[in-house]
Amino acid sequence: MMSNTTRLAVAVLATVMMAGCSTHLEQPPNTGDSRLFQSASTPPPLTPYLLQPGDLLAIRFYRNPELDQDVTVRPDGMISLPFVDEVEAAGKSPKELDQELTRRFTGELATPDVAVIVQQFAGHKVYVGGEVGTQCVVPMTSPLTLYQAIQEAGGFLDTAHPETVVVVRRDGAGKVVSRLVNLEQVQNGSDLAQDIYLAPYDVVWVPKSGIANADLFVDQYIRQLLPINPGVALRP
Repeated sequence: MMSNTTRLAVAVLATVMMAGCSTHLEQPPNTGDSRLFQSASTPPPLTPYLLQPGDLLAIRFYRNPELDQDVTVRPDGMISLPFVDEVEAAGKSPKELDQELTRRFTGELATPDVAVIVQQFAGHKVYVGGEVGTQCVVPMTSPLTLYQAIQEAGGFLDTAHPETVVVVRRDGAGKVVSRLVNLEQVQNGSDLAQDIYLAPYDVVWVPKSGIANADLFVDQYIRQLLPINPGVALRP
């Protein structure tokens, strides 16, 4: 019988694997790609935000305010608007959707003047579990570091082992990668570079005892506890 904390580990790790593209279970070296896990000592690069299912959008027509709509991107990535019916929104930046709507409404309106405003971001969140005050989902409304996320979850419990915090994420190819981070050195100020920026859908796990190998941890919770064939790619 799995404990509640084990169930959470399985659930959040499965979520990371199934969100987005397909995922293989082969693991890279334990330390992960340093380019993938960026130290908080260096500001993260700014990239255009891409719309996701669940995002709440305000579509504003400045010359035709009677057409203004607040719409949520559906699970299939589409939105529905008068005159143009369904429009694919997921995967586009707000600017790209703005341009697409302007094109669609050309001919329907004399002078389409459209703005797309993201009112609520649905997809940017991380999962924090293990020996923290509250195992929870932490929203990402701005760049978020590993240590900040743990503080949002109530900080370390007395039983935590901050020297071997596990971070699990998917790389650009969809593979699950993992890394051990020594946050004890961040807490005591001896090595602030140990803190890293998190990415959407990251899983953070704070163990009760030391973990020697992050990939072994992932293998234990994914391969042994999930009812799947480890040699088969998972698809959403």
